[in-house]
Amino acid sequence: MELKIAALNFLYAVCGALLTLVFMAVGYKLFDRLTPFDTSRELAEKNVAVGIVVGAIFIGLGVAVGLVVGLGLN
Repeated sequence: MELKIAALNFLYAVCGALLTLVFMAVGYKLFDRLTPFDTSRELAEKNVAVGIVVGAIFIGLGVAVGLVVGLGLN
């Protein structure tokens, strides 16, 4: 019985990680559409300010979805 619970928790965590990656990609695309500049080009030109903002988006979405997944495992 405990193995079944552990396997379900692992499956839930993997699905949560995939969901987090999807939300990060959607967040990046949304940020790219909302800003008047091309985010990919600015990152390629090593614009530090854009890099910090994109990193903050990834961290924020990762923490938010990670908390949802973590709370669901309890």
